[in-house]
Amino acid sequence: MADFIERLKQRYKTGSVMTRLIFINVFVFIILKIVTVIFTLFNIYALDLITFLGVPSHIPLLLDRIWTPVTYMFVHEGFLHLLFNMLWLYWFGQIFMQYFTGRTLGSLYVLGGLAGAILYVIAFNTIPYYTGMERGWMIGASAAVMAIVMGAAFYRPDVQLNLLFVGTVKIVYIAIFAFLLDFLSLGNPMNPGGHVAHIGGALLGYFFAIQYKNGNDITRWMSKVIDWFVGLLKPRRHPSKMKVKHARQETDWEYNKRKHTEQEEIDAILDKLKQSGYSSLSSEEKRKLFDASKK
Repeated sequence: MADFIERLKQRYKTGSVMTRLIFINVFVFIILKIVTVIFTLFNIYALDLITFLGVPSHIPLLLDRIWTPVTYMFVHEGFLHLLFNMLWLYWFGQIFMQYFTGRTLGSLYVLGGLAGAILYVIAFNTIPYYTGMERGWMIGASAAVMAIVMGAAFYRPDVQLNLLFVGTVKIVYIAIFAFLLDFLSLGNPMNPGGHVAHIGGALLGYFFAIQYKNGNDITRWMSKVIDWFVGLLKPRRHPSKMKVKHARQETDWEYNKRKHTEQEEIDAILDKLKQSGYSSLSSEEKRKLFDASKK
């Protein structure tokens, strides 16, 4: 058991941001389930952790629990809810990470979750259909994941996935289909808040993709906030007297731009390979194709 836990710790430390997000969601789910069982066995009903971490639609309660717009996006009550959210995050996160850094993915995840929470609170305090409902709360990573889905789909709409029983489909069609399902379910009394939040996350992801194509990274400020918060949690080190010069690291924008350029070059080489065969490639093109195959 100790070896298994140690392997999990190592996987978390060495994993990508996407892997860490999945770990965090699963860990929170397991801890909440364990605590809920203990509370039930000892008849402790004074505090419902799920509702304490979920974002409420009632604004005065929201102001008392200002942490909930962040905590709710890591909380799931049912296993299937968790499973499907993590599968969507894994599938589209893999595509997203081909063109962006993990830092960008993490920032978009948080921004998508916040957008979902904001639209949920606004809708349930302004739209007559929702204001007539009993005040409640919302949990789940769906809005955050939808931001990743839409961000990947509308940044690289020609990328295709091979779906069981369906065949090859462009990811942009999958994203649009998921969005339409949520939109058409807005009048459904089952999980109304969830569908509203999904749309909030989806719109944020779409806005990210369009703005990024125009040269504007809307996640940049959130990346700085997350870096600052993570810096608070890290133990402080005493400054060394030795001066060491470090080479300047790429910014997120420079990294993503380089990755995009490299991908366009590989796509062009693959098109040439398909049309004229391997012998038509230059030695430099063959080298680039070989290097790309090892990544």
